[in-house]
Amino acid sequence: MPVNKRSKYRGSRTCGGGTHKNRRGAGNRGGRGRGGSRDHKFIRGVVHANWTYGTCGFKHHHRSSSTSNVLDIGHIDLILPSLIEQGTATLDDDVIVLNAADIGIDKVLGGGRVTSKMNITAEAFSQSAIQKIEAKGGHALLS
Repeated sequence: MPVNKRSKYRGSRTCGGGTHKNRRGAGNRGGRGRGGSRDHKFIRGVVHANWTYGTCGFKHHHRSSSTSNVLDIGHIDLILPSLIEQGTATLDDDVIVLNAADIGIDKVLGGGRVTSKMNITAEAFSQSAIQKIEAKGGHALLS
């Protein structure tokens, strides 16, 4: 006596699926891909696979189209040695001079700690970034 259905149907043509025409096409599996994910595949789609709806295909009317590249002043302070090695930043006496546009940054934010004196030129600064730069004796210059 067979233990499971696989061995029970070995050797038969259709393995218990009726006539040989019955298991053709995507209709037998409820559609292709995410088809039926709002109906008969709802639990599978939303709970298990985290499918979401309405996030693709249309632009949000209220979002601004400009995206600016931002970086925290603390992160800039961490990568300063490598920027000096690359030649992007220069060291004048005890002041590090950096143009943020050279590393692709539009705005400097105020997260993190500043440990060195630096003069940074950028398109925009947050107030906390300006305070932290000037607290160490540096300057935040707008380009």
